[in-house]
Amino acid sequence: MSYDLQPLPAQIGIFPQYIARQPETLVLKEKILSLSGDSFDVLLANGQPLLKVKGKVFTLGSRKSVFDMSGTHLFDIYREVMHIHTTYVLEDPQGNKFFEMRNNIQLFGSTAVAKFTTHTTGKQEALVMKGNFLDVRGDITDDAGHVVACIDRKLLNARQLLFDQDSYAVVVAPGMDLAVVAAMCICLDDKNASK
Repeated sequence: MSYDLQPLPAQIGIFPQYIARQPETLVLKEKILSLSGDSFDVLLANGQPLLKVKGKVFTLGSRKSVFDMSGTHLFDIYREVMHIHTTYVLEDPQGNKFFEMRNNIQLFGSTAVAKFTTHTTGKQEALVMKGNFLDVRGDITDDAGHVVACIDRKLLNARQLLFDQDSYAVVVAPGMDLAVVAAMCICLDDKNASK
């Protein structure tokens, strides 16, 4: 299956250094043998490392810290526990929340909405993630309906599916923040694991 995502009319994201310049495929690999069980490597399809995600042991809300490849702490991801709907937030290293993703209950399929501000424009964003999250497939769209990313475990080859059972691929449109998409996918993975 191939995805031909068009460039976005305007950049969307928080981290300018991670804005996709061309269509990119991210591979998220969960480290099965990590102590916390919630650590990931985020790579480009060509194998180039992009982000490291380290799960923290014995934390409320399954906190994960995200680092760039030079070891700089970019943000934490965690589940807020006092909500009716499952809610995840991103928090900068100083403890300021800058992103919220809330799951909505539906009869068929799943939907989650992520809200944040694009730093370069100041625009409030609302990205909608829809799909079959148990099978790890879905699309992420912006408020104008542009597809910013497609999540599909079937993009991985048979070897990856056999040896990296908790890995999946995400195709990201030019103009979209790769770190934000990776964070949304990690929230999705955490929600699926907590069922």
